[in-house]
Amino acid sequence: MGFLVGYILGFALGICLVVGFARYQSVRSKRRSDLAAAIAAFAKMTIQDSRKIIPPLLYPSWLKWLNHHLAKIWPYADEAASELIRSSVEPILEQYRPVILAALKFSKLTLGTVAPQFTGVSTLESEAGEIVMELELQWDGNPNIVLDIKTRVGVALPVQVKNIKFTGVFRLIFKPLVDEFPCFGAVCFSLRQKKNLDFTLKVIGGDISAIPGVSNALENTIRDALEDSISWPVRQIIPILPGDYSYLELKPVGTLEVKLIQAKELTNKDIIGKSDPFVDLFIRPLRARTKTSKTINNQVNPIWNEHFEFLVEDVSTQHLTIRVSDDEGIQAAELIGCAQMPLSDLVPGKVKDVWLKLVKNLEIQRDHKNRGQVHLELLYCPFGTDSAFMNPSNPDFGLTSMERALLQGTGGIDSASLVKSASTKKDFVIRGVLSVTVISAEDLPSTDLRGKSDPFVVLMMKKSDQKSKSRVLNDTLNPVWNQTFDFVVEDGLHELLMLEVWDHDTFGKDKMGRCIMTLTRVILEEEVTDTFLIDGTPSGRLNLHLKWAPQPIIRD
Repeated sequence: MGFLVGYILGFALGICLVVGFARYQSVRSKRRSDLAAAIAAFAKMTIQDSRKIIPPLLYPSWLKWLNHHLAKIWPYADEAASELIRSSVEPILEQYRPVILAALKFSKLTLGTVAPQFTGVSTLESEAGEIVMELELQWDGNPNIVLDIKTRVGVALPVQVKNIKFTGVFRLIFKPLVDEFPCFGAVCFSLRQKKNLDFTLKVIGGDISAIPGVSNALENTIRDALEDSISWPVRQIIPILPGDYSYLELKPVGTLEVKLIQAKELTNKDIIGKSDPFVDLFIRPLRARTKTSKTINNQVNPIWNEHFEFLVEDVSTQHLTIRVSDDEGIQAAELIGCAQMPLSDLVPGKVKDVWLKLVKNLEIQRDHKNRGQVHLELLYCPFGTDSAFMNPSNPDFGLTSMERALLQGTGGIDSASLVKSASTKKDFVIRGVLSVTVISAEDLPSTDLRGKSDPFVVLMMKKSDQKSKSRVLNDTLNPVWNQTFDFVVEDGLHELLMLEVWDHDTFGKDKMGRCIMTLTRVILEEEVTDTFLIDGTPSGRLNLHLKWAPQPIIRD
């Protein structure tokens, strides 16, 4: 009996030990995972993150050491930096020189006696053969920068750039890594992020505001020159060891096709009537590279249906910026809202349809006020994905990326023979027949006193102004039509299909909502069955079947 009790106790103790050991291993494994995650998080920590968690008094001593030695070598660094700025920025200033000026160049350029201060340093993950660092700088210096300008009317003015205050993040790329000291062949530097740049302009011995238009034109020119000379993804290359480093220079890597379709529920900025919205779009905030839509008057739900193309230089960091404004005529336009779309979220060669929520400030992003949404169709096409289309001697080269993608989507057709005579982008047209089957709708809002509706659908082609209408179905919120309508489309790339859902009443008609879509998807896929949300209704959905019968032609 005692043997049996001892056996049972030993067995129980063994089980307890096994369970305890397993639990200990599980806890130990979780601690290791948590530690690894924490280390990975610290490795990805940005300058801004470090400044949030580390008080200034406890900031790394080596950062103070770095600032101390920068102050000592600043007189020598000032001379080198001033010469670099002169050589790189002055040609850009001339390029962006406003038409009211006949000449624009530096007569004096020194950065003064006050050295900038490093406020953060981080090392980024990078490709093999390079080291990437980012340095956050603050500078409130005493530079001596004088621009010699000459107006078209022959007036020569020395303009001093004063009261410069700058905060930003510079990126340094040490590449290629070599065995020879100092272990890298060249340094690329670029202004990765410009957080703040303030300055004032003053005519030496006079007032620049006395000459109308010069001050604003000159300030915009300086900002554009800085943006186009040292702001990311532009980079300046400083050779350290002899060699050819031209491959490090900025080069376009692809194109971004943007179709600006519409916006909805925009904030009304006008006291009388409605806003007159227009859109500015850009990847790099340069005036020459900013695209502007037409203005839609008196409308908070505008439809633009406009097409734009942009060059892309760094798909991993660049983004498309959209700014929707209210046109105030002779007064400055008032911003309604803005949005950004990271290019890294796009799949190369695949069309993406997006609704972007507008916010007041892109830095904060969070905005509790509803400023509306903007509807875009995007296509990123990297260079080199199709060598036939990337060859400038090929007749297809004149087509946009969207046109090439649509042309490739028309299967079974000899695209080369169709575009052989095309000399400009405007010569290319996608023609065909679009069949739209309105299958049904779901969860439509009730508009009658008895809690029902009498819905019907109006179908319209935006550009050609073709229109059709379904039959009316009485007393239902989930109608089933199964009606097919055919439209002859002369220009599929620039056409829009609009479907409006209405309620039929004895004494009138009430509009419930609408769906607006491009033809890009159905042209590429040839046949689409999908459910589409009805804008203007809280829960309404429209079930459609779309079919495309292609017939690409060249417009004479």
